[in-house]
Amino acid sequence: MCGIVGLHLREPSLYPRLGELLTGMLCQVTERGPDSAGVAVYGDPRWSPPGEASVSLLTGARTADDVAAAVRVLLPEAGVVDAGQTLVVHAAAPPDALVSAVRDAVPGAVVTGAGEEVAVLKGVGHPQSLAAEFGLPAAQGWQGVAHTRMATESAVTPAHCHPFSVGTDQCLVHNGSFANHATIRRELRAAGAAFDSDNDSEVGARFVAAQLAAGYDLEKSLKLLCERFDGFYTLLVSTRDSFAVVRDAIACKPAVVAETPLWVAMASEYRALAGLPGVEAARIFEPEPEEVYAWQR
Repeated sequence: MCGIVGLHLREPSLYPRLGELLTGMLCQVTERGPDSAGVAVYGDPRWSPPGEASVSLLTGARTADDVAAAVRVLLPEAGVVDAGQTLVVHAAAPPDALVSAVRDAVPGAVVTGAGEEVAVLKGVGHPQSLAAEFGLPAAQGWQGVAHTRMATESAVTPAHCHPFSVGTDQCLVHNGSFANHATIRRELRAAGAAFDSDNDSEVGARFVAAQLAAGYDLEKSLKLLCERFDGFYTLLVSTRDSFAVVRDAIACKPAVVAETPLWVAMASEYRALAGLPGVEAARIFEPEPEEVYAWQR
């Protein structure tokens, strides 16, 4: 059992409140996943300054000052933001080039996300404490997803937390389990994919990233996932311009969607939606099995 929440804002006047609203949603599903938590925030200028790319990192014992000194040997203008167990490096460089520079400068670091819009923050601990550690309540932006984890099949470490972000500005959070993830992992490795964890959810994220890289849109990529993956799952997947939800054929993992002209939100339980502005007038529904629901920025 894990907890998923996500918020896609349509109304720019709400952008300054993204972190506040997402924190409230996350704190309503903490008991669904008290082991660890993670968030992905799109458009916050602290972590993703306009005109720059950002890379989110797990660096173990290396401090923000250590990482800043190492990265600035290669990128003198790079900035490093300390978000607790995650560090965010940003610089005026293409995302792929920034990732390569960071990997060279900080060997052994785990890249948890990269892009021009997204910062991915992960940690082990109580989700409410982690939200404060990340500085989530002060975050701004137009979209965010978050996850609380109750581990069932892999270790409790920051690298095993969701969201899994393995493509530029892409994120996936998952409640459930994939039964055939080992087979698909082997296929993806044979095609050149490298994995950062043994979490089954990472397999789903890398499968979706491979479909997007092949030219499919997000809706088609998730339909292909439904055809290929066995198991029980509710997925929330985000990109720099999309927000999508899908459940497996049995749909035993909970999900509730609420939609208004101001925002679209999804959560594992309704109570995570109850504090959103204007929710009393929202269209509220449970996603149907294997139907992909997608919204565009």
